[in-house]
Amino acid sequence: MTELPVDAVAAARRLASAHVPQEILEVAQRLQAAGHAAVLVGGSVRDVLMGLPAADWDLASSAQPHEVQGLFRRTVATGIEHGTVTVLVRAGGETAGVEVTTFRGEGAYIDGRRPSAVTFHRDLIEDLARRDFTVNAFAWDPVAREFSDPFDGLTDLRRGLLRAVGEPARRFGEDGLRTMRAVRLCATRELELESATAAAIGGALEVLARVSRERVHVELVKLLAAPCPSRGLLPMAATGIWPLVLPPIDEPGLAEAIAAVDALPCDAVVRLARLLWPHIEDGRAEIDEALGGLRHGRAERARLTALLGPGVLALRDAAEPVAIRRAAALLGREHLNDALALLGSSSPGAAAVGSALAGAALTIGELAVRGRDLVEAGIAAPGPALGRLLASLLALVIEDPTRNTPATLLDLARSVE
Repeated sequence: MTELPVDAVAAARRLASAHVPQEILEVAQRLQAAGHAAVLVGGSVRDVLMGLPAADWDLASSAQPHEVQGLFRRTVATGIEHGTVTVLVRAGGETAGVEVTTFRGEGAYIDGRRPSAVTFHRDLIEDLARRDFTVNAFAWDPVAREFSDPFDGLTDLRRGLLRAVGEPARRFGEDGLRTMRAVRLCATRELELESATAAAIGGALEVLARVSRERVHVELVKLLAAPCPSRGLLPMAATGIWPLVLPPIDEPGLAEAIAAVDALPCDAVVRLARLLWPHIEDGRAEIDEALGGLRHGRAERARLTALLGPGVLALRDAAEPVAIRRAAALLGREHLNDALALLGSSSPGAAAVGSALAGAALTIGELAVRGRDLVEAGIAAPGPALGRLLASLLALVIEDPTRNTPATLLDLARSVE
């Protein structure tokens, strides 16, 4: 990792070298020319300080929403109730949207996720004081090139600590997702929870339980995609977050699973399958509940279902080429690489699998004959029996791949009862 700036001067120097999109600079300049503060805040400022590329620049301003709308010809009230207005700017021949969010304070959080009321104000420090962690409470003025760090987040960043802004219990009580964001940042930014911040998480678990599963899922996937997920998974277990997100694993299985996840390819789906793997032979209830609760997309759920199904178990136990082919057919060719990664040393090995599958058909669609060939040959009539006949032929080809020729399959079809 790039060496972190030693002080605010070095931080400003690094931020000044970062590429801020021209459209954002233009909006900031216009706001400042009208007498308003306009600064970049949040994770992108943190990431630049860490030597990482900035993903999305967040522009915050003392200008209230109606003032932003009055300054720019084209705007969209994307989240005006929360102080966000999108300014449409022409850049490079295309229209770009720049979100401007007013400095704000927040009322009580009644649903564990959103404030009951939002108040707009002019003070940058008050705005930064409502943020979750000190390493997210930086501000950078890209016009005046001034760096603000009122909560000493730079020191925390240099020490590798994730510390809540102000009173940790209050921060987590306001927004339950912050508990998941904390462990996610531990993994993705290689930080450790500051002791008081870690201690406060347990008291906010009921607030986390009220957060939508979609939001939790997003944080979990980001955590699992980190180079070393254990940095987030271990505090997830230690703080009590784990059973609210994933089925619990008893020791020593938990330590084994977390270590195995670190060793897997950087694929969140395969890593999640490994965390659910301890439940694969204990019944499907825990797995099905976890898959349903985390609101996976269709493609992601299909991969997880395959990796936690009978095909992987069959592949794990396969010793002979025929058994490998049967397991692969059950699993699906498209899931083989995932399964081999998941099984690791418990699998027959990529070489053995490759040899067993060389030239082999694993689906009816890979047979050298089609249903219409059997119908045209007068061997079968269209209908369910034809499907059963094709399935029987596939089983014979899986036993011996050399049978997968038109002539051999037609002969076999005539002899299948």
